[in-house]
Amino acid sequence: MRFVGRILLVALAVLIAAGGFWLLRVAIVPTPSPATVEIPATQVAAAQVEPGSVVPAGPQAAVSGADPLAAWAQRLAGPTGIPARALAAYGNAELVVRTTAPGCHLSWATLAGIGRVESNHGQWAGAELAEDGRPSRPIVGVPLDGSAGVRSIPDTDGGALDGDTGVDRAVGPMQFIPSTWRAWSADGNSDGRGDPQQIDDAALAAGRYLCAGGRDLATAPGWWAGVLSYNNSVPYGQRVFGLADRYARTAAGQR
Repeated sequence: MRFVGRILLVALAVLIAAGGFWLLRVAIVPTPSPATVEIPATQVAAAQVEPGSVVPAGPQAAVSGADPLAAWAQRLAGPTGIPARALAAYGNAELVVRTTAPGCHLSWATLAGIGRVESNHGQWAGAELAEDGRPSRPIVGVPLDGSAGVRSIPDTDGGALDGDTGVDRAVGPMQFIPSTWRAWSADGNSDGRGDPQQIDDAALAAGRYLCAGGRDLATAPGWWAGVLSYNNSVPYGQRVFGLADRYARTAAGQR
C-alpha cells in the first residue's frame, strides 16, 4: 500500500501453519434478514478518487505481549471504531495471506473497509459479534431476485447457507453468495471447517478472493481490480477506499 509499510504482526506468524486453511463449508440454515433492513454500504461516503489511480495508505502497527494479535486489535479498536474481534480476524487474514501469497500484499485495512461496507463488521441489523467470531444472529442479505438494484442469482445451494431455496442471498460478515463461498471457503480459525458466518473464516476467504489471479494489491490497478471484483461498482470501491485509507492512517497514528 501507499506511503507507509504493512502491519508488523510478526510474533503471531509462527503460530500459523502453512497448510489446512481452506476447508469445507459448514451447512447452516440461518433465518434470512428482512429485505427492508438498511444496508451498511449506504451509511458510508464514497471517497472522491478515480478508480485505478491510487491505493489507500498502508497500515502499520507494532505488537507485543503473549497474544500479539489480540493486543494489537484491542489497542486499535477504539481509535478505528472497529470491534476488536473483527480487527483480529482482518489481521489474521493478512498474516496468513502474507505467507501463502506474499506478492499480493493484502492489507487488513482493505478487509476492514469491505467488512464495514458489507456488514458493519458483523453487526448488521443489530447483530453483535461474539468472541467465537460469529454474529449473535446469522447475517443474511436480501434475496438476489433481480429486483431494482439487485442481481438475479437463482438458488445454488438448496438453501443450505442462506435459508432460501428460491434464489441466492449473500451470507456472513463479508457477504459471500453461496457459489462464491463454495469456491473460496476458508478455515481462518483452524477449527476444521469453513463457515461464512464466522469472521475469521470469512475474512480469510475474502483475502484469498481479492488476491486471485496473482493481483498485487500494493499497486493501484491491482487494488482496484481486486475490490471491484468483489463488487463491480465504482461507488462501492470508493467507499472501501475511503475506509481503508482512514483505518490505515489511524493505525499509523497510534504507533
